Amino acid sequence: MIPDNYETFEATLDQTAPPKEWPEALQSLWFDANGDWESSHNIAQDLHSTMGSWIHAYLHRKEGDEWNARYWYDRAGKPFPNYSLEEELKVLVEANL
Repeated sequence: MIPDNYETFEATLDQTAPPKEWPEALQSLWFDANGDWESSHNIAQDLHSTMGSWIHAYLHRKEGDEWNARYWYDRAGKPFPNYSLEEELKVLVEANL
């Protein structure tokens, strides 16, 4: 079952993995929220969509690779954010609910 809101999403972070029935974009964000950047990135880089590009951009921003992040924000049609990574994660999760 897909969470109703960000708080419900956060409540799943004590599980060992995201639910398999979740869309891949939401699974990617779950891994990131759980501190597994690599698993999150592995999913995001295979999502050939605007959302996949946005998640990919966020992950490279988090990594500190601003040049690569800007490339992916451009691909997603999104401006480089002027808010925190924590806020962007919440915005991304909510966009996938």
